[in-house]
Amino acid sequence: MTKIDETITIHGHVSFVLRGEDGEIKDHWEEDNTVTAAGKAGLSDQTLAAPTLAKAGWMALGTGTPGATALGTELSRQALATKTRSTNVLTFTCSWAAGVGTGALTEAGLFDAASTGNMWLSASFAAKNKGASDTLSATWTLTVG
Repeated sequence: MTKIDETITIHGHVSFVLRGEDGEIKDHWEEDNTVTAAGKAGLSDQTLAAPTLAKAGWMALGTGTPGATALGTELSRQALATKTRSTNVLTFTCSWAAGVGTGALTEAGLFDAASTGNMWLSASFAAKNKGASDTLSATWTLTVG
């Protein structure tokens, strides 16, 4: 019998663009991030004929430090704007309008429910200030390689 040994990796990456009320970019930052145990289970579950776990559908922002299952201090959660796949890369996008998710942001997560639920991906970063008139967009990728 021939043994085949192949390693599968899962890598998350998130990119944020913060714009002022004039539409000009105020800040742009990118972070590699954690793929949680729930994210690995959720991704694997979707290959079943009848998946039992919900798909990722929401992004959240916070002002704390993410734990293993939730954000430390969740501030705002929004439904994903788009969810696409190209070969082995899943891409999720989301945005926060002026007046939504305002504060000194330090964490973000991708979830499978509109509240609570399972956190698939999480990221922490140095504080980024989203003012009341600013908008924020996020593009999160999940690569299986």
